[in-house]
Amino acid sequence: MQTLHLTDRETDLQLAADLLKRGELVAIPTETVYGLAADAQNGVAVANIFKAKGRPADNPLIVHIAHSEQLQDLVADVPSAAMDLSRAFWPGPLTMIFKKAPSIPNEVSAGLDTVAVRMPSHPIARRIIELSCPLAAPSANRSGIPSPTEAARVAEDMDGRIAAVVDGGSCEVGVESTVVDVTGERVRVLRPGAVTVEMLAQVVDKVEVDDAVTHEVQAGQTVSSPGMKYKHYAPNARVVLLKGTPTAYTAYVNEHATDGVMALCFDGEESNLNVPFLTYGKRADHAAQAKQLFEALRLLDERHASVAYTACPSPDGIGLAVYNRLLRAAGFEVIELD
Repeated sequence: MQTLHLTDRETDLQLAADLLKRGELVAIPTETVYGLAADAQNGVAVANIFKAKGRPADNPLIVHIAHSEQLQDLVADVPSAAMDLSRAFWPGPLTMIFKKAPSIPNEVSAGLDTVAVRMPSHPIARRIIELSCPLAAPSANRSGIPSPTEAARVAEDMDGRIAAVVDGGSCEVGVESTVVDVTGERVRVLRPGAVTVEMLAQVVDKVEVDDAVTHEVQAGQTVSSPGMKYKHYAPNARVVLLKGTPTAYTAYVNEHATDGVMALCFDGEESNLNVPFLTYGKRADHAAQAKQLFEALRLLDERHASVAYTACPSPDGIGLAVYNRLLRAAGFEVIELD
């Protein structure tokens, strides 16, 4: 299959929409990461997402909409908490899990009775949905590796596997959306993102963070959100998270300096390292960390790193999202230095 490389011109967006309506797969930009989109109500097309990515079939997908009216055809009901959250954060990087309507194929929901829905804020994503239909769209990469935040990274993974890639430039946020379950008495965070726990708590009274955000899900356990199960976001290099002060981090890395070792550290904390390094934002700038993280993880492989000793972010605000992604990239290998 020849993969078309499209721009943000209206004619190209119409072509992308036409391909999607014919059941093809198209990678599209969002404000979070690039998504691999298919018609959310076409089970055959959605199944092809799993084939193209090599994604486990028990890992549910997120449906993307352009207008609130589209939600009514996708979910069984809209709780009052969801209405409040949608008014506060849609369009934007918030996904909500609802009881699903009969129109949702099992391929989207991984056989669950729920469906995850969000309304992206990226103008290209919204325009393509307007021209086509609600779209199921996980990240546009091979399963398990770092998500793409540039069209060129999508092409590396997906050329020849999908119909088209729409180039919308760099993604603004850099990590996937926050996922919350709104079907219970409390709003439960299943995957952290740019809409933080603190921001949610300003809108709804009862917010809790699922244990799986910072702990490994057991084999065989059913999950209702992407990003909760399996090793995710991982380069070929072994990622090891180091928790501690900058001084303790530098000392540990230098003590373990051998061929193939690299440091993934914060901006301005690399000067005393005796190994090659990459940085991913300043220690206190969680938004920069989120935006730069996945590209840095991909660069580790391009620099032929075998081990990446990674400075651990503080798990507050959007830093919780960065910490969550790094835990999964590291397979939960964390060393306490202090």
